Amino acid sequence: MFKPSREQARQLFFNTWRKYRQGEILSGIETIALEVILLHPEYHGLLEDADRYLYKDYLPEMGDTNPFLHMSMHVAIKEQLSINQPIGICERFVRLQKNAGSEHAAAHQVMECLAEMLWQAQRNQSAPDATIYFECLDRQLNAIN
Repeated sequence: MFKPSREQARQLFFNTWRKYRQGEILSGIETIALEVILLHPEYHGLLEDADRYLYKDYLPEMGDTNPFLHMSMHVAIKEQLSINQPIGICERFVRLQKNAGSEHAAAHQVMECLAEMLWQAQRNQSAPDATIYFECLDRQLNAIN
């Protein structure tokens, strides 16, 4: 499994944005990253300043939202949906999208559950558990219905 460093993950977004702006050909993962970048015009300015933002810390206790984490989670969700892994994610996503009214809004609902699952895994020093992920998604769906 590929586990990029924080800087490598961020560099993907900087490089993708630069290549897009210069009209260069994008790789497969860059194409997915660009889709996410284009959904978030509020991040375009920072993607043009790698020197300033490549190593910047975003501290939740200071009220900071990490744009790179946010975009990376979008990419992860797109990858999960492309292969229906964990099995059942696509069906839940379609239902969330129908209720949320847009793919982007549904992705943000999924992101909350993905973050919860990852936080639980980190807290428990265990592997991510799809049961936690799906229980959260099912709560989201039940809250809507």
